[in-house]
Amino acid sequence: MNGIALREEVQDRIQDIREADILVGIPIYNNARTIGHVVKAVQVGFAKYFPDKKCVLVNSDGGSTDGTMEVIHNATIEDFQSILLHHRVRPAFKITTPYHGIPGKGSAFRTIFEIADILNVKACAVVDSDLRSITPEWIELLIKPVIEGGYDYVAPLYHRHKYDGTITNSIVYPLTRALYGKRVRQPIGGDFGFSGNLAKFYLTKDVWETDVAKYGIDIWMTTTAIANNFKVCQSFLGAKIHDPKDPGADLSAMLYQVVGAAFDLMDAYSDNWKTAAHSEPTQTFGFQYAVGLEPIAVNLDRMIDKFRLGVKELRDLWSVFLGNGIMDFLFNAEKLPKEEFHIPDEIWAEVIYCFASAAHKNLINKEHLLKSLTPLYIGRTASFVIETWDAAAEEVEAKIENLCRVFEEKKKFLIEKWDEWG
Repeated sequence: MNGIALREEVQDRIQDIREADILVGIPIYNNARTIGHVVKAVQVGFAKYFPDKKCVLVNSDGGSTDGTMEVIHNATIEDFQSILLHHRVRPAFKITTPYHGIPGKGSAFRTIFEIADILNVKACAVVDSDLRSITPEWIELLIKPVIEGGYDYVAPLYHRHKYDGTITNSIVYPLTRALYGKRVRQPIGGDFGFSGNLAKFYLTKDVWETDVAKYGIDIWMTTTAIANNFKVCQSFLGAKIHDPKDPGADLSAMLYQVVGAAFDLMDAYSDNWKTAAHSEPTQTFGFQYAVGLEPIAVNLDRMIDKFRLGVKELRDLWSVFLGNGIMDFLFNAEKLPKEEFHIPDEIWAEVIYCFASAAHKNLINKEHLLKSLTPLYIGRTASFVIETWDAAAEEVEAKIENLCRVFEEKKKFLIEKWDEWG
């Protein structure tokens, strides 16, 4: 067996399987309510789109106590004929194992990568355990580009409500696109396809006892694939329906986790991103169509109040690394009435680049630094909501596209800050 310790019955199961063509992994932790649907969708995906392939489903569990394991064991398709009409179906194998290491999604993924390596699979995918919108077609769209197209990494592309995924839309997508030169729209989407070779490559990286293993695995997988010149594409999966989060809620912990991981990767791959001059489109698979999306509640007054409080309480901390021009803007913005409140793309890009450079230089305790971004992020989100209140999805996407172009244009500003302080 490879680097992780697996239970004896799991080792026996792997030895029985010996080798496989396709593996889909699901990291699980107390997902009894949703996991049955996800497991069934994967099984039908195997049977419908890969009937002649040897397929394995791996559930990597973080210690569920709500009956998740029982739901998985009982989640079977009783009558494939009613779904598939006529297909020669090769039965899929199912492995359920606890993962080892520090608690977190990354440790669960490591177990999945290890089993994929042992079974020498050609193509893999991982999907979230709380999906309500997954269909069997997701398995085809995440796996086929690897098997038939020679791609190493398949990022997801979803339609989401215009106020869902605001950390992705305002920070992670513009930043990764500007840095590494690939337009991967959902770099932290949670559902990915990848080659067996890329799984082996991930296992060579010494990150499994770090914050990556707790909560930075999605952005790490995407960035590692792009920065190491693996062949990357994206597949349109339709709607991503999950428990929505109010973009005005206290997201400081999530910001710290996601943005912190992105900033750490900037240190690891600074030679790569400093030389990436412009971004290029990423090959996209799947038929794109309009989808119904669940509404998301937004409390604008509360968001602007949090921004104003942040300017009052954090101005001394911010003034250490935000330039005078940005600080003057923030003081003025804090006094604006709601109807006039606006944080332009140019200011926002400079704010993120100043935070990245301050993290690189360790000017301030990293956790304090990143959590101090929260009121600025909430203010920027409020500005975006005001600007797009009556906008259709296409108009909103155009505004995000413009923000990305500004991040790219401001890259020289980032490099000057980075080198000035580094």
